[in-house]
Amino acid sequence: MKELVIFLAKHLVNHPEAVEVKETQGETASVLELKVAKEDLGRVIGKQGRTAKSIRTILNAAASRTNRKVILEIIEEK
Repeated sequence: MKELVIFLAKHLVNHPEAVEVKETQGETASVLELKVAKEDLGRVIGKQGRTAKSIRTILNAAASRTNRKVILEIIEEK
């Protein structure tokens, strides 16, 4: 799942070298924390969160094959 998020994020942003994904495994769910460059945050989230929702939909479709749940958190640097 981590590789899928990295692939999708790198193709959306202007600074692919700044894409970082941290994965935390649970019993039935995985939490993926996505960090991108500050100026690319809007590209990953999209208008009214549509892009982020689409990424989550793709992740959940891929995760359902392995009977797992995936939670994507987009981390904003301060």
